[in-house]
Amino acid sequence: MWRRVKTALICQTVTATTTAELRARRDAACDVDLVELRLDGVTDPDVRGALAGRRLPVIVTCRPVWEGGRFDGSEEERHRLVEQALEAGADYVDIEWRAGFGDLVDARRGRGIVLSVHDFHGVPADLASSYVAMRQTGAEVVKIAITARRLSDLFALDALAEGPKVRRAGGPRVGLSDSVFIAMGPAGVATRILPARFGSRWTYAGSEAPGQMSAQRLLTEFRFRDLSRSPAVYGVVGTRASHSRSPSIHNAAFRADRIDAVYLPFETDDYADFLAFAERLPVAGASVTMPFKRTALRHADEVDEVAQRVGAVNTLRREGGTWRATNTDVDGFLDPIRSVPLRGRRVAILGAGGAARAVAVAAAGQGASVSVFARNRERARAVAALVGGQAFDGVPDEGVWDVLVNATPVGSAPDVDESPIPADRLAGEHRPSTSRIVYDLVYDPAETRLIRDAHAAGCRTIGGFEMLVAQAQRQREWWMR
Repeated sequence: MWRRVKTALICQTVTATTTAELRARRDAACDVDLVELRLDGVTDPDVRGALAGRRLPVIVTCRPVWEGGRFDGSEEERHRLVEQALEAGADYVDIEWRAGFGDLVDARRGRGIVLSVHDFHGVPADLASSYVAMRQTGAEVVKIAITARRLSDLFALDALAEGPKVRRAGGPRVGLSDSVFIAMGPAGVATRILPARFGSRWTYAGSEAPGQMSAQRLLTEFRFRDLSRSPAVYGVVGTRASHSRSPSIHNAAFRADRIDAVYLPFETDDYADFLAFAERLPVAGASVTMPFKRTALRHADEVDEVAQRVGAVNTLRREGGTWRATNTDVDGFLDPIRSVPLRGRRVAILGAGGAARAVAVAAAGQGASVSVFARNRERARAVAALVGGQAFDGVPDEGVWDVLVNATPVGSAPDVDESPIPADRLAGEHRPSTSRIVYDLVYDPAETRLIRDAHAAGCRTIGGFEMLVAQAQRQREWWMR
């Protein structure tokens, strides 16, 4: 599945308001293979000036407003700009299929023509027939950009690449490397990072389209140049996976260990969608985050003792057709706090999700007494029942805990000014504040409102990034067994 071109390229998209600025940004592009010069948005378009002195191959694009661009002039004017680019020796020009600029395609016999279609709403029902018709025009490259609302929307692009080769008008049958397939949006990130596996000649870097990322991020965080045609694929599945810092942690470790693997964000609001995608990609292993930790437990084929005790899963490993599951949050939570004896201490947990369950099991296993606080008291009781603890709604008073753990997402970006507990509940009356610990599992931002308030109250603090790194290390060790 998805065994495509050997080596895909990086195309840096540059935009500007003036030709001079466009040239400067063109020349500033580094570590890429070609540059897309976006003339739309340029107030003084000078095609020859934009092309003069280029060091890399370029694609000249003048995207109209009706196809998601910035050019709002007449089609006659736009046709003239594209024609000038061809006459001036542009390596490629990008022409929208709906524009009807067939005379330009015919005049070049398709050479240097990128014929494109963009759907910013989803996956068009006629995608397959449109692709065949576009291929038959003779264009050298056909670019299809859809918007992925679900991970499984990428299957539509895979079907195009898996389908029969199409004969180019007046020429030979085209190959897979004559296409560029992009899925826009967070669910489509895999098409940008693994273009070769989707049959794409190149991927785009920049910030022009939803899900597009910088060339630097492609090269450093996702190791674009280091990966083979078919690296092992891992990732994090959750509703906000695109905001996770786990890819930077795991990919850095894969680089250090010289492992041919990549770790991606799998953003979806439907766990069944992830399972279908993981089967087809395929995915070798995954981290599981909110809100799927308990759902993943129910769908796993084999669950180890730790995950069964917690009643939630944060790590999956695929072996053949079997999903094995474990939970590294327990040890991940304990690692940053191992220097603090928990036996006999009162641990108050805010939240009743999968992370809260792992914290409860971890703390009780160290001899702490556990109380769980959540808006939903029934869910709090379910977590507390795991360890014989107590359950409450609301937030704890200042004198009833020695260790306070925030296992909710409150305070995470973008709502960085929020805290799960009022600052006046952190002061402490029965013990000195310095003997009290506030442990926030939120890691973005690194210093949350809760952490700042706890500092001000004199509490010792532990941030969520320490736990993120600790549990990630244990995930990687489990995957590599």
